[in-house]
Amino acid sequence: MRLLTKYHKRLRITFLKVSLLALFVSLICLPYLIKIDTSGENTYMIVLNGEACGTVGDRQTADKCLREARKKVACQYESMIFLDAEMELQGSKEYFGQLDEESRVINSMAEILQKSIKETLQLAYTVKVNQTTVNLASATEVETLLNDTLNRYDVQDEYSVKLQLDPGRELTVLVAGVETTRTAMRDEKVSDEQADSMVLDAGIEQKINEILEEPINNPDERSFEDFNYGIVGMGFAENIEVVEAYLPQREISDLATASDLLTKEQEIQQIYTVQKGDTLSGISNKVGIPLDDIIAMNPALVDERTIIHIDQELVITVPEPELSVVWEEECYYEESYEAPVIYVDNDDWYTTEKVTLQEPVAGYRRVVAIVKHVNDNVTETDIIKEEVVVEAVAKIVERGTKIPPTYIKPLSGGSITSNFGKRNISLKGASTYHEGVDWGTPIGTKVWASCGGTVTRAGWGSGYGYVIYIKHADGRETRYAHLSKIYVKVGEYVSQGQKIALSGNSGRSSGPHLHFEMRINGKAVNPLNYLN
Repeated sequence: MRLLTKYHKRLRITFLKVSLLALFVSLICLPYLIKIDTSGENTYMIVLNGEACGTVGDRQTADKCLREARKKVACQYESMIFLDAEMELQGSKEYFGQLDEESRVINSMAEILQKSIKETLQLAYTVKVNQTTVNLASATEVETLLNDTLNRYDVQDEYSVKLQLDPGRELTVLVAGVETTRTAMRDEKVSDEQADSMVLDAGIEQKINEILEEPINNPDERSFEDFNYGIVGMGFAENIEVVEAYLPQREISDLATASDLLTKEQEIQQIYTVQKGDTLSGISNKVGIPLDDIIAMNPALVDERTIIHIDQELVITVPEPELSVVWEEECYYEESYEAPVIYVDNDDWYTTEKVTLQEPVAGYRRVVAIVKHVNDNVTETDIIKEEVVVEAVAKIVERGTKIPPTYIKPLSGGSITSNFGKRNISLKGASTYHEGVDWGTPIGTKVWASCGGTVTRAGWGSGYGYVIYIKHADGRETRYAHLSKIYVKVGEYVSQGQKIALSGNSGRSSGPHLHFEMRINGKAVNPLNYLN
């Protein structure tokens, strides 16, 4: 009894110490082993993409953890990523439960999301030229592409491309601006030394300097040595738009591929409208396309002799790049030159008649000109200063102004049985060189005047059989042979399309047909080349 009393106080103190220590350890080691609100579902197991990743006490915490996990994964990439994130919360009612730390839940979620990445989109720049687009990995690559295009012609490296925001667009669209090194220098801030110099130039001294340094703007007042020869302007022929976009890596081109797509020549179909005075051979020379190719592209053209008409549209295919550089160069050169032709109009002549009254003599001159180009092609030359060393003598041409008469087929229907020129023939006495065209047609087919004119012969003409000659205002003559009946007489004026005879089989003939001739200055020509 005495022994118990002796240690009783010590035992109580030891018990209290042990109890406090146990309580402290439980607080440290089991922080989430707490009593939970039991009014409803009070713990939530998070299942993300089918995998459990922790337990939290409320839905708001689960949403917060998912946002942080997304952010953690996204921060590992410079690009845009797409991933699956289907979260399910399995709620339960617990009296005491263990909740996971938020950091552990976030890390677990991030690992699951990392495995669920479906596609990565890279930040790219889409360049649109006309209807063609290319995608490059950076704005620097876009500027490099455009600068490389300029540098093909900018041999002095005086121009560069800068992407600028288009102020006229609501969305963020960049446009390609071309600036010179001189422009960039003007935009720089004035140095302290320049500022001091400007102060010293104030007052009357400044005014004198301005007068002395003022450039001479009139080209005629400048000598040939005063010009700054070289490129004076550069830009692009097309509008270039650049926008940011997130794209799969497979849709982003490397610089070389994009350059080939925009700057290599492509076959582009264009329409050429026939102008007055055009010929097929002339059009071929003008557009730089072989005549055979033009004929092949246009089914209406049979061969180089096919007649073309004003405003007729012809398909031509011209090799052109999508992206073209326009540039202007100030040039000095010396050249022989021709004075413009002087025309003297004669109202009594047809437009097919002309006579040279004075032959030209070339002159010689020194020239400063602005030469305009699109890529390698010169499009325009503007002479801004000229010094004539030897004056050119102009060519003087007298020309007619009257529209010449036209010629039409002299009958309806019929099929050609013999063309103009050499031929094989078994008919006795017939010529092997045919001076006209034969149309096979039944006897009695109406024959009309191919063009208005005066009848100079109407009757029997030996091998021609019954024949009619008509003299026309332009000096040409037409002949109609092997007729069965004649309706006109010598000296009579007939109009174009007027019935003059009926076809037949008279004279030296192998069957019913109409023989039609055209003669110019007494020489037979192929009439098919003159019919409208």
